[in-house]
Amino acid sequence: MLPVVVIAATGSTQRAAILAPTSDFSKAEKWETLPGGSATNRKRFGREAFSQPSENLSFEDRADFFVGNGLFKRIWVSSPSSTQAVDGLGPLYNARSCQRCHLKDGRGHPPANAADSAVSMFLRLSIPPQTEAERKRLATYRDSVIPEPTYGGQLQDLAAPGHKAEGRMVIEYEEVPVKLGDGTTVSLRKPTYSVADLGYGPMHPKAMLSPRVAPQMIGLGLLEAIAEEDILAGADPDDADGDGISGRPNRVWSVEHKRVMLGRFGWKAGKPTLMEQSAGAFSGDIGISSPLAPDAWGDCTAAQKKCRAGPHGDSPQHANLEIGAAAMDVLLFYTRNLAVPARRKAGDATVLRGKKLFYETGCASCHTPKFATRRDYAVPALAGQLIWPYTDLLLHDMGEGLADNRPEGVATGREWRTPPLWGIGFTERVSRHTFFLHDGRARNLTEAILWHGGEAEATRDAFKSMSKADRNALLAFLRSL
Repeated sequence: MLPVVVIAATGSTQRAAILAPTSDFSKAEKWETLPGGSATNRKRFGREAFSQPSENLSFEDRADFFVGNGLFKRIWVSSPSSTQAVDGLGPLYNARSCQRCHLKDGRGHPPANAADSAVSMFLRLSIPPQTEAERKRLATYRDSVIPEPTYGGQLQDLAAPGHKAEGRMVIEYEEVPVKLGDGTTVSLRKPTYSVADLGYGPMHPKAMLSPRVAPQMIGLGLLEAIAEEDILAGADPDDADGDGISGRPNRVWSVEHKRVMLGRFGWKAGKPTLMEQSAGAFSGDIGISSPLAPDAWGDCTAAQKKCRAGPHGDSPQHANLEIGAAAMDVLLFYTRNLAVPARRKAGDATVLRGKKLFYETGCASCHTPKFATRRDYAVPALAGQLIWPYTDLLLHDMGEGLADNRPEGVATGREWRTPPLWGIGFTERVSRHTFFLHDGRARNLTEAILWHGGEAEATRDAFKSMSKADRNALLAFLRSL
C-alpha cells in the first residue's frame, strides 16, 4: 500500500497521528523510506538520482516531463539568430540554460578560485527604500526589495556581444577555528563579498549584496502542494511556547494570482509559486522574457539604455515573448515532478541513533520531518501524499554569522527559510561536491551545522558538545536522507 492511499483516505484524527513526530527510534517509521510518497524515485541512485520523474506519473505525463527536461537543458543564444526558438539570451545574464546552474538538477557551488566559473552562484542586489512611494510598496508587499538603481536585482557577470558584463563577484575567505567538546578543532570559512570590474559605474552607496547558490531541484512540486494552513500551523512568530524557535512566514505579492501569498521558494521564501520562481530565473539569470516577466531585456535597468535597446528574441509565435505560455507550462511540469530519491539505511542502528539525536537536540523544530500534500493539487500524482521534506518552509533568525543584512519581503537580514534536507545525502554523488548553506561556505555537513546561530544556537551547541560517536551518528542520519 502506497502513502497516497493512506493520506487521501484518512480522517483528521488519523491524519494527525500519522504526521505527529515519532517518539520510537528503535526502528524506521512506516513509509519513511519513501520521502516523496508514491512519487519517490526508487530505481536510479547514481549521478542521475535527482533527474528522475515522479514514479507514479502516467506514460503520457512522462512524455511531458521529458519535453520539459529538454527545455530545462536548452542553450539560449543571443539575438538576432536564425534559430528563433532559442534566441533572446541576455543581453546581460548569468547562465545560458537552467541546467548550467542546476547541473544534474543538483545544487550549485561557489567558485573554487578567481579563475573558476561562478555560473551556479550570483549576488542579489538591492538598496533600502529611498522614497515614501518605495516604502509603501514594501509595506503593501507589492515589492519584496528595491533593486539597485543601476545594476538591478542581481549582478550579471556575462554579456552578449557588444555589451559589457556588470561586474565580477569577489569572495575572500577567513578561516575561523571552532573547538568541539571533545577537543576536536574544526575550521569554518567566513566569506566576505564584493564586486570588481563594475561595467556601468559605481553602485549606490547603500547597496546590499546577498550571495546565492542554486539549490537542488527535487521535490519542488510536493512543497508547492502542502496546504498553506499546514505551514502556518507551525509558525510561532512571538515564540509563544517559549522553546526559542519563532518561525514565521514570508508574505509576497504574487504576479500570477494578483494577491499577497505565502512565500515558499528561494533562500528567503521570496517566491510564492514555482511558475513565478521559474519566470524570475528566466528573466534574471538568462534574460529571457515569459508571460509573468515580459521584459525582453531581463534585469537590465533604465540606466542601462544600450541593454534595453539591444536586439531581443520576442516572437509572434510566442505571443511576442521569448518563451511562451505553452513552453513554460511544460517546463513547470518538469520542475514539479523531479522526484525525491528513496531513503537508504533508514533502519540502520547508527542512523536511528542519529535520528533520535536529531529530534532530541531540536533540529526537528525547524526541519519538520513530515507533511501531507493537498488532495486538490494541480498534479494528481503529487496530491494526497505523505512526504518527508525536513523543512517547515518558514523564516528563522539564523544569527549574525549567517546574516546577509539584506531584507527580502518580510524576511530580515538575519532570516532564512529552512531548506529541505531530503536528498542531502546524495549531494556528493549528484553534484560532485559537499558545499552547503545559501552561499556554499560550508564544505561539509559538520561545518553547515556549526554555522547555525540565532534560533538554532542551542542546537548547534548541543552538537558541539556531543561525543564523536554521537556526532557521527547524527551525520549518518543526515546522509541517509
